[in-house]
Order: sequence, then C-alpha cells, then structure tokens
Amino acid sequence: MRTVGVEEELLLVGPETGEPQARSAAVLARASHEDAGQEVFEKELHEQMLEFATHPQSEMAALGAEIVRCRKEAARHAGEIGCAVAALATSPLPVSPSVGAGRRYRWMAEEYGIATHEQLVCGCHVHVSVESDEEGVAVVDRVRPWLAVLAALSANSPFWQGKDTSYNSYRSRVWQRWPSAGPTEIFGSAAQYDRRVADMLATGTILDDGMVYFDARLSRRYPTVEIRVADVCLHSSTAVLVATLARGLVETAAREWRAGREPVDHSVSLLRLADWRAARSGLTGELLHPATMRPAPAADVVRHLVDHAAEALADCGDLDRAREGCAELLRRGNGAQVQRGLLRRTESLRDVVVECVRHTQE
Repeated sequence: MRTVGVEEELLLVGPETGEPQARSAAVLARASHEDAGQEVFEKELHEQMLEFATHPQSEMAALGAEIVRCRKEAARHAGEIGCAVAALATSPLPVSPSVGAGRRYRWMAEEYGIATHEQLVCGCHVHVSVESDEEGVAVVDRVRPWLAVLAALSANSPFWQGKDTSYNSYRSRVWQRWPSAGPTEIFGSAAQYDRRVADMLATGTILDDGMVYFDARLSRRYPTVEIRVADVCLHSSTAVLVATLARGLVETAAREWRAGREPVDHSVSLLRLADWRAARSGLTGELLHPATMRPAPAADVVRHLVDHAAEALADCGDLDRAREGCAELLRRGNGAQVQRGLLRRTESLRDVVVECVRHTQE
C-alpha cells in the first residue's frame, strides 16, 4: 500500500485580534528547545507562516491523527509566545508580510520583487510514494486533469487584504505569479522530465530545483509524487479527504501506466482554465469535467473523481471514507464557504479569523 504524507502551512495570528503575527522564528525556537531533534516544524517564506510535515502513513486514520497532533503542537508552541495558529490559505485581514531571513529568501525578494512580498499564502502538499522516477512521471502525466477537482475541494481563501475576492481559492491565483507554477505538459519519461527541469534551471529564472513549482512533481527529497494544488484546509478531516483522493488518483494512474493506457492529452491552456474555474467556483457552481473539459456541476465532477479512482480506493480500504467525506464536504461546504458563512453571521473579519482558530483544531 502506498504511503502518504502531508505538509501543511499555517498562519500565525493574534488570538484576539486575528491579525497575522511575524513570530515564526520564536515559535520554531520554542519547538526546538523542547525537542532539539524535532523535524516536524519548519520556517517558510514569510515570518507569519509555520509549516509542519507528517511522517508517511499507510492508514488514513493514522494520517488524520498525526495532522491533528501536529496542529495541536503548533497551537501549543504558538500559544506559549502569545500567538495562535489558523489553517487559512490567505489572511482575511490586511497584512504587510515579512520575508524571512536567509540567502534563498533574499534572492527571491530581489529577483521577483512584489510577487515575493505578496506570497503570504498557505498550502497543503500531499506526498504519495512511488516505486521509481519512471512510475512517478507516468503518474504526473496521468493525474493532470484531476488536480483542479482537488483544488476545488480544498478551497479556503476567499478573502485578501480585507476584501472578498469573489474567488473560493484566491491563494491559487497568487501562487500562479511564480514563473514556474502551474500545470504541465505530458513528459512521457523520467528522462524528459529531468531534461525539462535542467532547461528551466539553465534559464537562470529559478534558483534551484526546489523552485520547480509544478502542480504535481517528483519530490526532490522523498521517493514520492508531490501534489501541490490544495489550499491548506480549514478542517483536518478535509486534509485527510484530499490525501485519500490523491492516493487513489496516484494508484489509478500507476495502474493505467502499467496497463499501457496513454494519458489524456489535454493542453496546458485547458488545464489552466480548469484551475481558474476551480479557484473561482470551488464547490458552489460548475467545474470543468476532467474527461471532457466542459462545464458540469461541481457535485457531479466530484462524484466522477471518486468513481474514476474507485478500484484503487477500495483496494486501500478507502472507498467508503472517500464517498462519505465528499458527501459531507458538499453538504457543509469547503473552507471558503465556511468563512463566508462566518462573515455573514458575525459581520467581522476579525471574528472570522478567531473562529477559524477554533476550527483548525477540530
């Protein structure tokens, strides 16, 4: 059974004001003091962010428990210095982001200018194990049409600098400002994938292979395919659902490759439109159907994703979890819908953030 790990980026906020706090260095110092060998928490581009990574898990119940544990640990460390953590993909309140220290971050700020300073966005990256780079690239080629659906499920960033953006995932629109971000063409082989990365590095436009921000890529640190389209999810249960579906898609793609089935050859132009539609509509309207690239109700597209990966999900014991999780998310709404509902009820973005601090621990 393929293992799955999750990386989540959390927003550090004032527990009463809801305003982002540039305190990640202090939180990391507290975590390191308590456990000098800890490898869970890491710094991110901006000082208002904190990242954690789970260990690889085979069982989704264990992955969910670890996400909850890491979120609670992050909240505890933040609380010790007067902060809170919120699983929000953008800050609802106005903020002036602080770029972190270090040569890499200085290079990014100098090279990309305002685009770097605006990247206070929090994502969720899902790592699914693969047996080889060849299998990994075959998976990357075959999951492309389905990634926008994962983005819609996870969408959790409707607000930006104190305003409603009209998007469900404005984080994804900000993320697209990086020159290497977005969907990819079909590579066909690991050798071609490596050549493409080498060509990108040779342009001098990106610093290293860590800045190859494909929607799905081979991890440079682990034997995994890394799926990078999701907003950080407001609820841990949604993160587990996204991870469950991601593993199902990866296993399905690997089986198609071994059976000699060619990937669906949608153009990057169409995939970008699918990404945009997912960011705009989330689960509240239509998405582009992965098979046809034509509009269809979001609920139908989500059900088709589960059907597409049903055999792999069933073999992992995840099919019922996936179906029930999707049904619950469609009923309750994704993070963007929950945030907008909180604003209607409280009429205060500050209260939205404070309430989302509580949701983060659920």
